[in-house]
Amino acid sequence: MSENTTTAVYLGVAGINLLIGIAKGAALLRERTATLALITGSFAVSVLVYVAASPAGYRGLGALTGRPSAATLPIYAGIIFCYATTHVLTMLWTVTTTPLERARVNQRARAWAGIYGGVLVAMAAAFWSADLDGRPADPMHFNTDFADQTAVLLFLGLFLGALSCATLSTARRARRTTPEDPALQHAVRYFSVAMVICFGYVLCNAPAVLLASLGSRALEDLGAVGSLFGTLAAVLTGYGMTGAAVSAWLRERRDIKALQPLRQLAVLDVDDRLALDRSSPGLRLVNVRFTLHRWVVEILDGMRVLRAWSSADAVETIRRHVEADASVRSPATWQAIVTAAVLRDAVQRLHAARYDAACSQLDRPVPSGTPVPALPGEDTAASDERARLLLVAAHLDHALVASALCALRARHTDAQQMPGGAR
Repeated sequence: MSENTTTAVYLGVAGINLLIGIAKGAALLRERTATLALITGSFAVSVLVYVAASPAGYRGLGALTGRPSAATLPIYAGIIFCYATTHVLTMLWTVTTTPLERARVNQRARAWAGIYGGVLVAMAAAFWSADLDGRPADPMHFNTDFADQTAVLLFLGLFLGALSCATLSTARRARRTTPEDPALQHAVRYFSVAMVICFGYVLCNAPAVLLASLGSRALEDLGAVGSLFGTLAAVLTGYGMTGAAVSAWLRERRDIKALQPLRQLAVLDVDDRLALDRSSPGLRLVNVRFTLHRWVVEILDGMRVLRAWSSADAVETIRRHVEADASVRSPATWQAIVTAAVLRDAVQRLHAARYDAACSQLDRPVPSGTPVPALPGEDTAASDERARLLLVAAHLDHALVASALCALRARHTDAQQMPGGAR
């Protein structure tokens, strides 16, 4: 792979990590947790690592400092920091059953963090004691170009040893850890695969460095190939840290779109003052979760208002009509169809009352009859409301809803035509 291609790939990965880091940083501002702080810090460091590791960035930093290979230290230190963070995160996500177990896990995590910190200090001391002047900088072959120096060999040994420890330990622990949170399960699953792939970097570079220290450059191209394993592992690790969050964001965007018809019916068509934001939903790239939760609350408020415009008789008629259809087998679907029909009927009644009030020059429409004590599904647990409302929204235009409303209108017409009816 040419240096221009390598630069493009590395800068592309850096750009992706920058976007993810910004998103994680925004989440950290909303929810200050150790996990989010570590993930945000890891992505911030990875951006610097990939910019500096690109051939253009490597040579630029060398020219800036006056030492052609100076970028190697921050790159390798940053790599250790990122994979050490992954190792510590996997430990922190270990499922524990007692406070004593949790304290032991936290203690081990702090101990490993201290070990990695010590390795970084030793790497810096070895690197700055080496004589790296007078040789051209080749970012893809630094490991074999300078392996004949004892200080550089010590530096590389510390680096490859710490990287091996971080990757293999994380892979082993990730295979044994099953967090309760689905997002964390997603993370550790990809951590396990990414760490094994990253260890391929060590397998490529360790023999190349060893031979180079003995005076042979036979495997220097194999060492350069190892960077491909590192890049692929970094991408998988990043996806492990963000994939579940991205999936949740996409689901929330999808749910907002799915709830639009129900919000229009139960909120905007009832009283737009119930809506905190009366504007159109737009693209909703930010605050998606907040918007979704707010919409659920608004819809529930609108449904409570519509209770006054329905009646127990209408609800019972709709229930009987839906029960008579044998195609509806799921209780949740049955309830969603009944709720959708009741809401649509209540909105029609409200609009008719508004028209009559306008014709009579009344200030506001007045409900007729006794309102129902509760609409179908109002006893749903708060944690299940989102799923219930999505099901209701999906059945607003169901054929059974339309036929139930027709049956209700026909019954109302028959009642009016009977002696003693409304007209």
